[in-house]
Amino acid sequence: MDRWKGRVALVTGASVGIGAAVARALVQHGMRVVGCARSVDKIEKLAAECQSAGYSGTLIPYKCDLSNEEDILSMFSAIKTLHQGVDVCINNAGLAHSEPLLSGKTESWRNMIDVNVLALSICTREAYKSMKERNVDDGHIININSMGGHRVVPSADEHFYCATKYAVTALTEGLRQELREAKTHIRATSISPGIVETEFAFRHHDSDPEKAAAVYESIKCLKAEDIASAVTYVLSAPPHVQIGDVQMRPVEQVS
Repeated sequence: MDRWKGRVALVTGASVGIGAAVARALVQHGMRVVGCARSVDKIEKLAAECQSAGYSGTLIPYKCDLSNEEDILSMFSAIKTLHQGVDVCINNAGLAHSEPLLSGKTESWRNMIDVNVLALSICTREAYKSMKERNVDDGHIININSMGGHRVVPSADEHFYCATKYAVTALTEGLRQELREAKTHIRATSISPGIVETEFAFRHHDSDPEKAAAVYESIKCLKAEDIASAVTYVLSAPPHVQIGDVQMRPVEQVS
């Protein structure tokens, strides 16, 4: 990770869970990390914790609604002005609504597409532009995917969410192919966790906290720090090595 010291990473959805753990790990390794979310209070608190811990990097909180393209473009413009540009882009932000295919609300489906698919694609495009205009040839784009992007969970509440994550699987491979065709050494990776103990289930099942808690009580789950370790592992691979797809799940997870 030494070659990433002082360089700029964008982490979306950095206020809690996997995003916060990834931001902390990258700051610990000396990177300048722009952590974005709709609410930055928790990112500001994390930034203070990183500073107090004496980490060699810096966490810069940035307020951004990823369902709004103008917000995303403004963020990339600010990063260019203040920090030259992005060298690493971690597309972590994602959400799920319990909206089955036969009875779900269109508004909720659209929200999942806006954040899980479109925001990821817009950030990827803008990160590549940032790298290209500065002749950065060793950048890295990492999409935090899901095991739900590789098999359909047998639960109606998850089906549309799984569809958005299948899209992430396809988008990451498509990105790899386009980067290869562009004759660049910028790398693309998808990291697909199984069940991770974060706030995700409580947001997903916001009307049924007992159901959310049961998700994490059934087995020994992955921790957000496990995914952060996977991110640093991927970034620390030699520049000629591309780790395209990382699937990780708890040992006890059935599917």
